[in-house]
Amino acid sequence: MIEAPAINPGSTLSVSSLNRLVRDCLEANFPLTWVGGEISNLTYAASGHIYFSLKDASAQVRCVMWRSRAQLLGWRLENGQKIEARALISFYEPRGEFQLNVEAIRRAGQGDLFERFLRLKAQLEAEGLFASEAKRALPSFPRHLAIVTSPQAAALRDVLSTLQRRAPHIRISLFPTPVQGEGAGEKIAAALKAAASSDCDAIILCRGGGSIEDLWAFNEEAVARAIRASAIPVVAGVGHETDFTIADFAADQRAPTPTAAAELLSPDRDALLARLSELKNHLACRLERTLADRQQQLDWLASRLTHPAERLAQRRQACEQLGRRLQQALVRHSENSRLRLSAISQRHAAARPQPAKQGEQLNHLQYRLHSQATWKISQLTGKLNALSSGLVQLDPQAVLARGYAIAIGPDGRAVRDAAQITPGDALKLSFARGSAEVAVKQVVASPEAD
Repeated sequence: MIEAPAINPGSTLSVSSLNRLVRDCLEANFPLTWVGGEISNLTYAASGHIYFSLKDASAQVRCVMWRSRAQLLGWRLENGQKIEARALISFYEPRGEFQLNVEAIRRAGQGDLFERFLRLKAQLEAEGLFASEAKRALPSFPRHLAIVTSPQAAALRDVLSTLQRRAPHIRISLFPTPVQGEGAGEKIAAALKAAASSDCDAIILCRGGGSIEDLWAFNEEAVARAIRASAIPVVAGVGHETDFTIADFAADQRAPTPTAAAELLSPDRDALLARLSELKNHLACRLERTLADRQQQLDWLASRLTHPAERLAQRRQACEQLGRRLQQALVRHSENSRLRLSAISQRHAAARPQPAKQGEQLNHLQYRLHSQATWKISQLTGKLNALSSGLVQLDPQAVLARGYAIAIGPDGRAVRDAAQITPGDALKLSFARGSAEVAVKQVVASPEAD
């Protein structure tokens, strides 16, 4: 235990400092503790936290359960419930209030049994004993049911009356066993094993309601494993609708009550008879409709039956008709062939060569060709003469023959302007016949035109 902090008697503490010291002392000296009492002033906050008071005949204490813990509770608190809370003793500094920070809650009186229930449930669930894919389907129309319960149980009377009312045709086999007390779990497991080895279609495991101690035999591991080892489906109807046992989780189907378990495995006789009557009427209608269809088909087939002599006459008439059609087809074919031969003869005659006519056409074409050639030659000769005259006029040699000369400057180019040369330049003069080299003595530039 931590000693209280030393406080100087002459010093003055602030309220917040005092509250903090009180909180530290409480939390350091009190471990997690189970506290039992009755719930009052219960409030579920929007934040998810739960606030309530825990009281007994002479005192009460404020409690808070934070949202992270409240989400794991699994059931809803109510005012007036007697519970046991595992809590840390604390002190709420802002208000200076003593309170319990609750970590877990269990119903009062459950104690170790509830803890054992939760541990076994978690263990079997981890092994996959409660997996939905391992569940067996219930038979739709069972003929023989096994009931595992106590012969003195009120639940047995409820189950038998329900089965008698809904399905009196189902055969019932009772496998008696104690449903509470020392060693009841092992005996229930043995009864389940015996029922599973019988010729029954399914098993009803049932018992009336009671406290967790009364129902504890159905929380035994041996019972859960016997249910899963059964070769036939098991329906558990143990306790009331709010009671849950390990057997409920292990069973192929959980019923809220023993009566509900009987209803799950017993098809309603009245409903079955109504369905049977409906199917009977439907079958009668289908049979009547089928007979009518077959009669109509028979009438149609009878209408197609003919006497052999009549059938031969029909065949003979058909052959005669086909012969006439063949003769008409031969006539049409001969006429068409004659017409095609006449057309081919005409085209052949038209395509035959005619030398006289073709010679005349050849002479005419020769005359036209000669005329066109003569005209074209005359036209091209005139154009050639005109081009020749133009070339003669443009011939530099003809210009030189009229007395002109070409002056070639020092740069080898023809001199067109006196400004291109200077006195002393050597020029080459070309004449119609021959050439001469001269030197420039004087340059007289022509005046520029305005």
